[in-house]
This record gives sequence, C-alpha cells and structure tokens, in this order.
Amino acid sequence: MSKERVDVLIIGAGPAGLAAAISAKEHGIDSVLVLERENQPGGILKQCIHNGFGLRRFNEELTGPEYAQRDIDRANELGILIQCNTSVLSVSCDRKVTCVSVEYGFQVIECKAIILAMGCRERPRGAIGIPGTRCAGIYTAGAAQRFVNLEGYIPGKRIVILGSGDIGLIMARRLTLQGARVLACVEVMPYSSGLNRNIVQCLQDFNIPLLLNHTVVDIKGKERIGSVTVAKVNDLREPISGTEIEFDCDTLLISCGLIPENELSRGAGVVISPVTNGAIVNEKYETSVEGVFACGNVLHVHDLVDYVSSESYRAGKAASEYVMGECESDNMIIEVKDGYGVRGVVPQMIHKHVDDSVSLMFRPTKVFHNCEVVIKSDMETIYRKKVRVLTPGESSIIQMNSDIIMGINSKVITVDIE
Repeated sequence: MSKERVDVLIIGAGPAGLAAAISAKEHGIDSVLVLERENQPGGILKQCIHNGFGLRRFNEELTGPEYAQRDIDRANELGILIQCNTSVLSVSCDRKVTCVSVEYGFQVIECKAIILAMGCRERPRGAIGIPGTRCAGIYTAGAAQRFVNLEGYIPGKRIVILGSGDIGLIMARRLTLQGARVLACVEVMPYSSGLNRNIVQCLQDFNIPLLLNHTVVDIKGKERIGSVTVAKVNDLREPISGTEIEFDCDTLLISCGLIPENELSRGAGVVISPVTNGAIVNEKYETSVEGVFACGNVLHVHDLVDYVSSESYRAGKAASEYVMGECESDNMIIEVKDGYGVRGVVPQMIHKHVDDSVSLMFRPTKVFHNCEVVIKSDMETIYRKKVRVLTPGESSIIQMNSDIIMGINSKVITVDIE
C-alpha cells in the first residue's frame, strides 16, 4: 500500500474531470492528479463520433473524440498527471481517497481538495419495469453506441427505441446509416426528452416515426427478442387498452434517462438532491462536505458538453481557491428553490457576497411558449427574462450578476416560469 498527498484530486477523466483539472492547474495548483477507471481519458466522448460538439465553447463543430482530444492535449501541455486503469473504492469525509490499479496497487491518497466528476450511467430495463421475457437483444442506447462506433458490431437489423433521450435519437440515425431499419422511437411523455436538433436531424430526416404518449407494454421472444408491443398512455401514463401496436423486431434500445454516479459521493457523506440525484452545491460547486466539489453529469445531467466544460472549469477554479485559502468566509447563505414549472435548479445555494455573476441552470417541467423566467425573493420579483420557448429536453440558464445577489434580503429565492 502506498500513501500519497496531492493538492487537488479529480475523480474521472471525462470532459468534466479534464476541464476541472486544467482549470485548477491554470489557477496556480501544481499538484493535480486525475484518476480514471478506463484505459484512456476522454470519457463518453470517445464513442460519440457524430459532430455537433464545441459550438458554444470553440465556435466550431467537432466530433466527440475531437472535442475530448483538445482537453487531453491541454492537460498534457500543463503536465497534469492522469492515472488511468484506476478504480476508486472510497472517498472519506476527511478527503482521503482509496483506489486500486494494476500499476500502482492499493493507494490511499490524502487531498486538500477533491473534485467529483464521475459522470452518469444509463437507466437500464430493470429500473423502468418493462414487462415481458428476459431475452437477448435488449440494450441501452449507450451500449449500442459503443458496439457500433468502437467495436464494430451492429446490435440488430430491425430496431425499436424506447425513450427519446439524445443518445437514443443519435443511434436511430447511426443505425439507419449502417443499414438497419429503425421502426419507431417511442416516448411515454407528450414531448421528447432530447434536443430539438436531434429530433429533426436523426428522426425526421430519416422518416423515423416518433410516437409520443406511447410506451412498451410487452416484450416477446425466447432466446432473442422477436417483437415488442407498444400502447398509447393516458395522462397518468397508464396504457390504454385497444391502442396496442406490435412491431416485429430483433432489437430494443432503451434511452430512458441518465443517473448520476454518486455512490462515492454518498460514501463521503455528501448530501444528495432527490430532484437531480446529484450533490447539493453552492455557487462554487462545493458540496456539503468541506473541500469536496462536484461538476458535470455527476452533479446534474447536461444536454451539451460545452455546459459541462464551463461548469467544471469554474469548479476547478473554486477548488484551487480553496486550497490556497482564498475563499472568503461568509455565513449568509441564500437557498435557491424550484418554483412553478422549474425542476432541479443548480446550484441550490448561493453565498450573498460574491465577486462574479452566478449561473443558475434548470430544466422546465413541460413545454412553455412565450413565457418569462422569474426569480422572487419574499414575493418580490428581483429578476425577469422573456423566453420564446422552454422544453425539458434543453437546459435553461440564468445569469445573476453580483448586484442582484447583494440586493437579496431573504434567505430563500424561488425560480418560477410565468
């Protein structure tokens, strides 16, 4: 067993972990270590060979590997140590990280600050309770993406997709281009959970039907899936008898949402939000455990990697300030709550005395047209912004400048949609 000490340790070398590490290094921290369980950095971007990344951050369209490589190259330029093939076993509340790898063996690393950037995982069939036989041919959309893009296997020829998350939409196009036939994309909600551009480019451009207010009610097949039965649902998301449609298929892809990987966070005593399934953080992305920060999809699921990078860069800066003792003590905390039409505002806490603007990110609970995003303090409106359309498939961001925050007199503010 080896014992080491580092100033800032980042768990995860995906886009969040890389951006946080780069930021910490650029803000004066020499001792930065990134731990990654896979054999190379880049995270999920390695298998996202489609374009559309980097439009906000780099003002150009990149593929996932190209986007990741820019951060990998920058990390190498800065001399950031990325330790791959390393599994983190635990994180303690006193900032000790226990991990194991073939090259370094069993390690206990003491850290001045920890940044959690473990990303998220897909919701599997067992988590959504689809009835039917336990046959082969049922995959998450991300697993299918890895098979096709990294390993060169096509999972099937006649495919139904359950859920309209972005990975599922993108795989509808990818599999069509590989010669498969995507019969339908089935979504239980009255709206898609993916980006509008993916609905247009991945479904409509290939004449793939999107069945809203529908779900899979049965799976048939002995060794391999032979068909799925889809039915319309009512307002309570219950199947409506007599609306069943049977699709003869050999593959079912599940794209029903992502779950932040917070097992390590819970082990460290970090308080988890029941809404986002990520840590509750302040505007510096510091969790309830002092010196432990969280960013990226382990904090809340993002729709654009550009948002992940910008958020993680701020978390890396905050962690470096904490290590160097530059964080001002402030016992005045403003709680940020979800109001009407708003779900999962992050951060959930703001220090009243801030030097810069604070970005609040959330998703609407349904589709809104010609509405206003309003922030209220003691029933007094302190912020108002007109928006043409809000949809649950896309994150909404509010920039609150320091003057607005300094003028808040209550300990709670609420974000509403009117």
